[in-house]
Amino acid sequence: MVQSLWEQSKASERKGGLEELVYRSNLIGTDRSVCNWGGGNTSSKTTVTDFRGREVEVMYVKGSGSDLATMKAGNFTGLRMDDIRPLFERESMSDEEMVAYLAHCMIDAKHPRASIETLLHAFLPFKHVDHTHPDAIISLCCADNGQSVAREIFGDRFVWVPYVRPGFSLSKKIAEGVLANPKAELVLMEKHGLVTWGETSEACYAKTIAIINEAESYIEARVDAAKLFGGRKYETLPADVRRQLAAKVMPTVRGAVSDEKKMLLSFDDGEDVLQFVCGRDSAQLSQVGAACPDHLVHTKVVPLFIDWTPDANDAEGLKAKLKEAIAGYKEQYKAYFERNRNDGDVMFEVAPRVILIPGVGMINTGKSWAMSQVSGALYHRAIAVMRGATALGSFVSLTENESYNVEYWPLELYKLTLAPPEAEFSRKVAFITGGAGGIGSETARRLASEGAHLVLADLNLEGAQKVADDISAKYGENRAVAIKMDVTKEEDIAAAYAEAALTYGGVDIIVNNAGLATSSPFAETSLKEWNLNMGVLGTGYFLVAREAFKLMQQQAIGGSMVFIGSKNSIYAGKNASAYSAAKALEAHLARCIAAEGGEFGIRVNTILPDAILQGSAIWNSNWRNERAAAYGIEPDQLEEYYRKRTTLLVNIYPRDIAEGVAFFASSQSSKTTGCMLTIDGGVPAAFTR
Repeated sequence: MVQSLWEQSKASERKGGLEELVYRSNLIGTDRSVCNWGGGNTSSKTTVTDFRGREVEVMYVKGSGSDLATMKAGNFTGLRMDDIRPLFERESMSDEEMVAYLAHCMIDAKHPRASIETLLHAFLPFKHVDHTHPDAIISLCCADNGQSVAREIFGDRFVWVPYVRPGFSLSKKIAEGVLANPKAELVLMEKHGLVTWGETSEACYAKTIAIINEAESYIEARVDAAKLFGGRKYETLPADVRRQLAAKVMPTVRGAVSDEKKMLLSFDDGEDVLQFVCGRDSAQLSQVGAACPDHLVHTKVVPLFIDWTPDANDAEGLKAKLKEAIAGYKEQYKAYFERNRNDGDVMFEVAPRVILIPGVGMINTGKSWAMSQVSGALYHRAIAVMRGATALGSFVSLTENESYNVEYWPLELYKLTLAPPEAEFSRKVAFITGGAGGIGSETARRLASEGAHLVLADLNLEGAQKVADDISAKYGENRAVAIKMDVTKEEDIAAAYAEAALTYGGVDIIVNNAGLATSSPFAETSLKEWNLNMGVLGTGYFLVAREAFKLMQQQAIGGSMVFIGSKNSIYAGKNASAYSAAKALEAHLARCIAAEGGEFGIRVNTILPDAILQGSAIWNSNWRNERAAAYGIEPDQLEEYYRKRTTLLVNIYPRDIAEGVAFFASSQSSKTTGCMLTIDGGVPAAFTR
């Protein structure tokens, strides 16, 4: 049952009608079983003083492109009711006319464009109106016998409106139906949702919750768990097996859905998802159509349901099934577009947004991790609706042509234009070793600033987690994750890449940056010291790059590796034979990988920095003292010593290296591979030759 979240003490703190509307809207949007992400709308009619000092009646309504759960006062649009009411006398009005007219009714030109369903709120003679998409109500409205069931639940207290796309006609039909029924307490919109109202904001919210719970109680009394979705056809694989399988196949999926634009993925094995994907009727049921018009832009008309019998040992078979099925889905989508297209329509990405795998769960795709989550969240709602509708009767959806017209509806597409433009590293995942250190953390922040999603791998998990948390707090949930990893251990690296695949679908950028440094005269260099440098800087870089290479081959969408070498990669540093030799190994290894990676679109380049003292764990260790001793100076003199030996007389900072990484990882260097870039202020002894 839906719980009321209203707290009078908090509501009373809200001053004025608009602030209370914000509070009510946030409560409604918080529970996704009440209202879809980005969907629904709320309104409040009140009196304000206009710019001339006149008292005017104004309706505040949700602005287009916002989400009820998070919207603030600035996301609402205020419109003069005296300008809107005459529209009720019209017989018809096109979408274009309506949008243009409402723009003239706004009390502030800076307000967002009003909701598509503004007139629905304006034509109803109530101070407060809610339009929501509750699972229980949509179940009722998407059941083939929904109207008769509604009569059993609500008697003569409801108005049933046959499906009409939102706009002037629907708004007028709703108002006419309510005005014709003095007992009406709610409106049920076929295949769409619920409208409720009240004289106060609290009363309106309470009515919304009460109506939903009436419908839910009726439905739940008729749910037979053993027969849901036709009963169980497949057994669910154990949780660890599901995750391992998903990690193995998601790079294949990512490559298959990213042939036009790269997509990010997320994995979901929630209990409701597993119940649905294992149902006997689910494959057929999933193809009926969308559960709600609001879903279409983010989930497409139907998901991709994979015809596969769960088998923990059949990862390769599942990969083959996925590639074949995704290719087939794309062709079907292209045909669907051609059958229904209107002049001027431009086809979206043809790949599925929702992929359902029996026994395993759901894979969602999107231009970012957050948008893949939106697709997933909306399909959770679709599953809930199908669960309820099939408990009442049969699940029905829109016609194919109407589904298309909603998916490509200009008023719906307008919302997508409100999103910020994509940046250089949008849709890309960067995997950074040594992510907690000075260069690693600065590189992570630099790439995140242009849209990248980050995987920060480091032995110092606490430090990496702090960087990841800072990035996610600034740029959005889950934009960065931290993983504990030892670059000398194959099992750690394999597990880290598996986690990256499970989290985002794969990787696009590898920054091979983990490091250490030691200093000893050659005669005093022990085998232990030699092996330590070779282990981390040689073997570690090899293992990280090799696993990335295989993953990028599986994705088949190219990639970029950037090795953080050193001035010592090409310069024989004094008292640093082990370190210098290992750094030289890195630089040549990068060139070797570049030579083999070209045919796969995998670029590999190296940056040669020098003396990055700031934020460095290496330079804050005994390395500082050792290098100072090698030059016969005091440790606190090192920074000035290094500055003076450059031709530009500058110090080099982590942000300088981060800029180099960003260049090599970006489209600006798309034709560059096997290159070494010095960022050292100009040390003549280290000039490449």
